[in-house]
Amino acid sequence: MADETVISNLKKSFEDTFGAPAELVCFAPGRVNLIGEHIDYNGGHVFPCALTLGTYGAARRRADRTVRMASANFPEAGVTEVSLDDLAYRKEDGWTNYVKGVIWAFAKNGYACENGFDFMVSGTIPNKSGLSSSASLEVLTGETMMEMFSFDNDQIHNALFGQQAENQFVGMNCGIMDQFASAMGRKDKAIFLNTATLDYSYAPVVLKDAELIIVNTNKPHELTDSAYNERRSQCEEALAILKKAKPIKALCDLTPDEFDEVKHLLTDDVLLRRARHAVTEDARTVAAVKALDAGNLEEFGKLMDASHVSLRDDFEVSCRELDILAEEAWKIPGTIGARMTGGGFGGCTVNIVKSEAVPEFIERVGNAYKEKVGYEASFYRAAIGDGPHKVDG
Repeated sequence: MADETVISNLKKSFEDTFGAPAELVCFAPGRVNLIGEHIDYNGGHVFPCALTLGTYGAARRRADRTVRMASANFPEAGVTEVSLDDLAYRKEDGWTNYVKGVIWAFAKNGYACENGFDFMVSGTIPNKSGLSSSASLEVLTGETMMEMFSFDNDQIHNALFGQQAENQFVGMNCGIMDQFASAMGRKDKAIFLNTATLDYSYAPVVLKDAELIIVNTNKPHELTDSAYNERRSQCEEALAILKKAKPIKALCDLTPDEFDEVKHLLTDDVLLRRARHAVTEDARTVAAVKALDAGNLEEFGKLMDASHVSLRDDFEVSCRELDILAEEAWKIPGTIGARMTGGGFGGCTVNIVKSEAVPEFIERVGNAYKEKVGYEASFYRAAIGDGPHKVDG
């Protein structure tokens, strides 16, 4: 459901900033991945869902080649102005590089804007939470351009162009999951996506007497400057070694048993652990979706827990704050499953908690976290929402 207060404030800020009312308002969601982490660039299966939290954008076409961008969340940052003929990445331009990158990627794929536009955004995703505010912004930009210029491409192309913008323009070597989950989200359903083929299906998320709780560490993380790209490089190195023994295109082409047959080739312990995470996480994701389909939430939760342990020990993308949240969650009898979600090094955990235990969960996990870390975590009762769409105009 659209946040009418956010939309109203956004439209007012747009008119105050740009001197004319917006012609169009669109929305694109953030996402949370239920299981299947750091395997979307290893040819594996992921299981994300779109959230009702996301990014709104107000826009108005211009007659010239200028694009002006501003954020209602950061009014002090002012307006960033660029030409469609000079879409260069500039670090000092901050978040607007994602918008520029999508404009650039659309043009590169045959969908060039014939003129510029004014664009103001307002996000309801907590900043640097790991719930894919960047992918939400990319998909929002694509949706806005598709509406404004009547581009005939679909949401899968929107996701792919967003990924291309992040990979080639911003310099973040991400997989396809975040943009795909935002672009293809559907209310009350998660997306079972084969990242190697882009084959996908929707699975109803039926939690019965339980609900999704997202917990934000409130530890900011900056993936571009983190070890994310290093992890991807390590996976590519491990794949190159294992290809000599198996005719595979990606690490997740291997089953755990097949991996056991060739893992001795990975004499570097770091490469061994990185590859083992990819292979076992893919198997966990496939098993988790089957468990959910069968109504076996307890098994789904156990696989979530095992996913966190693998991300912590084998892939080493967790951190003290995420580990505390997961470990404290596991102590609560009403917790069905808990794990870090997203790129790691900060951000959020995703938890399935029995509804009757949610108040106890928030109190106990929150108190333990503050005592051990020194500041508070934030708790969100998550709702699964639809993908990008026009909300006004």
